[in-house]
Amino acid sequence: MQSESPAAAAPSLPEGRFDGREAFAGIVRAALSSAARQGWRELVFSDPDFADWPLGERASIEALQAWSATGRRFMLLAQRFDVVERSHARFVPWRRMWDHIIECRTVRTEAGSAAVPSAIWTPEWFVHRTDPERSRGLCGFAPRARRELRETMDESWRTGRPAFPASASGL
Repeated sequence: MQSESPAAAAPSLPEGRFDGREAFAGIVRAALSSAARQGWRELVFSDPDFADWPLGERASIEALQAWSATGRRFMLLAQRFDVVERSHARFVPWRRMWDHIIECRTVRTEAGSAAVPSAIWTPEWFVHRTDPERSRGLCGFAPRARRELRETMDESWRTGRPAFPASASGL
């Protein structure tokens, strides 16, 4: 009897609708695990403040550490990063260590304009919380939905400014 490979044993990426904070947190964990296991070249995380993302969990940092390598790119887009600094204590030192692969931007939204999307984009898969307050949304592999999400994120990225420096002096 052959043993199952580690990649086959790991949870696969979900597809379809999701509802609730625990479901969303599980999806983020699965994305980080898949990024490490599959060696994704690029990750784009976007959220107004990342308050309810499991970025500070030991397993998340271990997955990010396993994912980090030459040629990787991690983009973080937010309206504000102060919540990340206060609430994700393990993430902040990891961000400092891997500053050379991480770009962070903040977008100021005007009254009546759309907020930064709450989403993860990868070249093959996406998750989009269309209702961040209730943690409801959609995830999957659909090329059109993935492309449209990336276009929305890119537009916010273009209007954003560098933020969340690796050190207080920005060096």
